[in-house]
Amino acid sequence: MAERTFESQMARLEEIVRLLERGEAPLNESMKLFEEGTRLSASLGKLLDKAEQKVTVMQENMQGELAEQPFAAEEEAK
Repeated sequence: MAERTFESQMARLEEIVRLLERGEAPLNESMKLFEEGTRLSASLGKLLDKAEQKVTVMQENMQGELAEQPFAAEEEAK
C-alpha cells in the first residue's frame, strides 16, 4: 500500500471530523472514526515534525559563501 500524502491524510481527517460533528453515525461507527482520526492526527504530527527538522535557511557567511544552518522558528517569531 502506497504511503498517503500529507494532503490526503488531512482531507480524510477533516472528513472524519465532519462526520463525527454531525452525530448521525451509530456509536460503533463513531468509535472507529475516532480511532482512525486519532491515528491520522498522530501521523500528521510526525510528518510536520519531520518537515520542520528539514527546513533550513541559507545565510551568507563572512567570506560570501552560502552556509546551511538549521531553521530557528523561535527566532523568526520575535
